[in-house]
Amino acid sequence: MNRFTSVQADMVFSRRMLVVGGAQIAVAGALIGRMGWLAIRENEKYNLLSEDNRVQLIIVPPRRGWIVDRHGKEIATNRSDFRVDLIPEQMKDKDRTVALLTQLLKIPPDEVDRINRELAGARTFQPIQVAENVPYEAYAAVTVRLPELPGVQPSRGFSRYYPAGPAVGHLVGYVGTPSAEDYKKTKDPLFLTPGFKIGKQGLEKTLEPYLRGVPGGQRIEVTASGRLVKELEPKPDRSGQAVQLTIDAGLQEFAARRMGDESGAMVALDVESGDVLAFVSMPAFDPNSFSSGIGRTEWKTLSEDDHKPLVNKVSQGLYPSGSTIKPAMALAFLKQGVDPRQRVHCPGGLRIGNRFFSCDAVHGSVDMHAAIERSCNTYFWAMGLRTDPEQTTEMVNYLGYGQEFPIMGLASQRFGTMPSPKWLEQKYKRKWQGYDSANTSIGQGYVLVNPLQLAVMPGRLASGKIIQPRLLMGAPRQPAPDVAADPEHLVIIRNAMSAVVNGRGTGVGSKLPLDGVLMAGKTGTAQVYKLTTRGVANSNWKLRDHALFIAFAPADKPKYAIGCIIEHGGFGAASAAPIVRDCMTYLFDSEKAWSVLGPLEQSWGGTLAERTARRAAAIEAAAAAAQAAKSTT
Repeated sequence: MNRFTSVQADMVFSRRMLVVGGAQIAVAGALIGRMGWLAIRENEKYNLLSEDNRVQLIIVPPRRGWIVDRHGKEIATNRSDFRVDLIPEQMKDKDRTVALLTQLLKIPPDEVDRINRELAGARTFQPIQVAENVPYEAYAAVTVRLPELPGVQPSRGFSRYYPAGPAVGHLVGYVGTPSAEDYKKTKDPLFLTPGFKIGKQGLEKTLEPYLRGVPGGQRIEVTASGRLVKELEPKPDRSGQAVQLTIDAGLQEFAARRMGDESGAMVALDVESGDVLAFVSMPAFDPNSFSSGIGRTEWKTLSEDDHKPLVNKVSQGLYPSGSTIKPAMALAFLKQGVDPRQRVHCPGGLRIGNRFFSCDAVHGSVDMHAAIERSCNTYFWAMGLRTDPEQTTEMVNYLGYGQEFPIMGLASQRFGTMPSPKWLEQKYKRKWQGYDSANTSIGQGYVLVNPLQLAVMPGRLASGKIIQPRLLMGAPRQPAPDVAADPEHLVIIRNAMSAVVNGRGTGVGSKLPLDGVLMAGKTGTAQVYKLTTRGVANSNWKLRDHALFIAFAPADKPKYAIGCIIEHGGFGAASAAPIVRDCMTYLFDSEKAWSVLGPLEQSWGGTLAERTARRAAAIEAAAAAAQAAKSTT
């Protein structure tokens, strides 16, 4: 039997103590090492985390740069305002919160629908706008009840403001809250900041890099529970750059108002520089509505309007040019050797093949001057058949029809068609026929132009230069080459266009009411429905002919050119020419032009601003009625 002696027990105890002591030393060493790692190696990292917990940064959206006209007059500015937003992830009771805000801010039913709709599809990181331009009393009522409104974020900021409203809608576009897709592309936290807007359309979108600016920030020190301790030194935002356009804001507003309730577009150019002075598409949306968040009812109203107020007709509208093409066609005939004194007998039309093409009147014997002055189709059909259609099309295209102009801000231009035998063969795999020459020579058939081209063509004929339209004052300007035509031929065309207005022509009712200033022009009536059934078509607005007019003035020393189209306006002399006359009058004598506009606006039911406000009130009432009907069902 083995005996366990005291010596053996001491040895066992000593070994166990050695093991335990070693373990303790190892643990202590690990702890000391870890503490040293954290204190020395990770010092900067945890200092930053600690600082982040203690100091929080509130991003301050930058103020957008202004857009001003050629004289420095404001087209798009910023207004200080109060606003209220919702942060979905911080909300406790969404229904109660929305109901209380609706009561405090008097939010219209249409807007309540929008807020609920956006909340239903909200991502937690994206704030939702409740209201902008909130009156101070309502803003104060919200702030005092914040403890019972978690997720509600009132703030002060700036909203985009367009003083002329719809008059500049299609020129500048509008701004809006960045979408989730916008944020995914950039991962910029600025895009999540309430009140921050980006350009969504038009110049506001294409000039975004210049207009946005640099955000600022307000640093605040908070406790571990998030309570504010103090505000630290703020970092001011840097506003975006101001952008100066070539637009004359006064003319822009006048032209938009002068178009009344018509649907169409008008472009005015300085023929010496190519500067775009007016860029008007009507009817238009009010960009202020988009800036503050457009309601569903207003959007539906705009979308379903048959006058298409959401379409920029200047760059996106395409129309047959009608007889406005004739001055360019005549220059093409002259270049191909046609004698301007050569006469064509107009018995009221011309037979081409087995079809008789009817002219608008029996003009008798006409030369080139009379054919332009009185807009005789028969002359142009006859000359179109005698000349080379390929060369004719080349000249008309050279003067602007069918061209795309590299204007910054017009990224999505539709440039239309100037048909030629080569184009027809390539596009439709068929040969050019006599009726193709006939249709093209009077601006029908495949001919499609936009209103910008309608202004460029008379501008080039008037100046004798291949001017390029320019919309930004700072954009580089290249010297314009001379029009490749005999100067005497240009004089023949200009004199004939002057006779259209000041002789016995189709635009004689649109003489300028100015002493010593004559306007040259050309009317155009673009067929939409069968020519022989105009009487029937005129009973339906959508089937009426388009009315067009091009002009330059003064006729003897051109300075300005204008192209205008009124959709389904009937004869060009009846609806488009008076608008161009008054806009041209504005350029020489603005007071006289305004004195003419006043009585017209009274007959239309008030100014553009008054009619817009009345329409907005009607939309709001319709939205309220729809909401009430919905509540009772």
